[in-house]
Amino acid sequence: MAILLSLGRFTLGRAVGVGFAKINGISLIRRTMHLQQNQAFVNGKWVGARSGETFEITNPANEQVIGTVPDMDVDDVNEAIGSAYDAFYDKGWHNSTAKERAALLKKWFHLLEINRQEIARIMTAESGKPIAESLGEISYGNSFVEWFAEEARRIYGEIVPTPQANRQMMLVKQPVGVAGLITPWNFPHAMITRKASAAIAAGCTVVIKPAEDTPLTALALTKLAEEAGFPKGVFNVITSSRKNAASIGELLCKSEKVAAISFTGSTEVGRLLYKQCSDGIKRIGLELGGNAPFIVFSSADLDKAVTGAMNSKFRNCGQTCISANRFLIQDEIHDEFIARLTEKIKALKIGDGSHDGVQIGPLINHSQVNKVTEFVEDAKQKGAHVVYGGHQLSQHGALFFEPTIITHLRDDMRLYKEEIFGPVVSVIRFKTEEEALQIANASQRGLAGYFYSNDLNQVFRVSKLLETGMIGINEGLISSAEAAFGGIKESGIGREGSKYGIDEYVYIKYLCYGSLE
Repeated sequence: MAILLSLGRFTLGRAVGVGFAKINGISLIRRTMHLQQNQAFVNGKWVGARSGETFEITNPANEQVIGTVPDMDVDDVNEAIGSAYDAFYDKGWHNSTAKERAALLKKWFHLLEINRQEIARIMTAESGKPIAESLGEISYGNSFVEWFAEEARRIYGEIVPTPQANRQMMLVKQPVGVAGLITPWNFPHAMITRKASAAIAAGCTVVIKPAEDTPLTALALTKLAEEAGFPKGVFNVITSSRKNAASIGELLCKSEKVAAISFTGSTEVGRLLYKQCSDGIKRIGLELGGNAPFIVFSSADLDKAVTGAMNSKFRNCGQTCISANRFLIQDEIHDEFIARLTEKIKALKIGDGSHDGVQIGPLINHSQVNKVTEFVEDAKQKGAHVVYGGHQLSQHGALFFEPTIITHLRDDMRLYKEEIFGPVVSVIRFKTEEEALQIANASQRGLAGYFYSNDLNQVFRVSKLLETGMIGINEGLISSAEAAFGGIKESGIGREGSKYGIDEYVYIKYLCYGSLE
């Protein structure tokens, strides 16, 4: 049996397996397929590196090898860029209709939904995050595909009133061309779907470079994109180890065939890519590191604040760019907040994310474990007080670190100033609203911020004065497909998700029709 839908020049769907699933009230045939791939995807074909080189992917929970993928270099990536370029210009993707692109994205969305359990299994195995979180990320990531499938048909232009009677002025939006997408390991599904679905909805073709720690999830998504029927060259995924990552990033930024770059990752790497894109004055979107303040004022509902702290801090073991990083707690409620939070943290179940009920998995790699350990030791040596935790958990595995609460922080400690990307709650006591804002804004990172208050006047004041691109007000989970995701200062430029996510992949063309009668 098969699901087939023909729209214009593109036929969607292929033969599928046995069983049924229902999504949004629509019965679909359930597919039974193995999604773990060991090759990259270029011009509609599964390929290895020209050199024949591969690299291993390991499970952070036990450091066992779970697969190998091609270790591609710039020659391989040049081929992928060429296929994306040809698909856009020579094979007509730039002339595809919004309806056709929307239909392809909807088909991809349905396949992603049907295969969510298999994708989650792969994601947990290579990233270490608990299976419940992997499933949550899949729901989140899939929502972008659904959202941009709908937004594809709402890329509107304008007719502008003209100052001359014999002229007509129009503004139209057109796709920029090939988009290079460089994605991180902490959200290996959602960061690809958030970028790729927006680019494809706009009419671009894509070359995706997933993080070297988590390429298997990317390739699983690619297998389903292939099944959805994307034309050859529209959707390309290349894999590489760390040794080739820098040269590939530079090629994507400097290639004249690549019109736009979207990168999610560290500010340091983002700064380098920004410089490399400057040679060609290339379109670039950057979602970079954060240093999110989490402020709890004395008027706050402490139960809600503690729940928000747990949600914001410990998702993916603290390895998210919008994790609460600096906990600013007002004097009057400081001790009670710490006591309540400690009890919650003590109850967390730690272990292999594939096991039922696990809430905290391992950190992604040894580099990250070393960083978290160094930050904690630096604070301890300079007089900070460890309320709970503070150690590696070797009984679970080499990459596990205990959920930790540290108080009595000072501004000469790394925990005070830098993003830790780990399960450490760094607490700073403050007296006044002005002091809290001064501390919160004394950072060049401005991605997300959170605060808890039941004082309406304070809510409006702090919302206006807190220097971040996104704010959770009495809320610790702020991401959704409908929201404009992005930061200010050194946390990036551009926005992802929402209706503004399309803007990263289109340009406005002004048309002036003259000599009209």
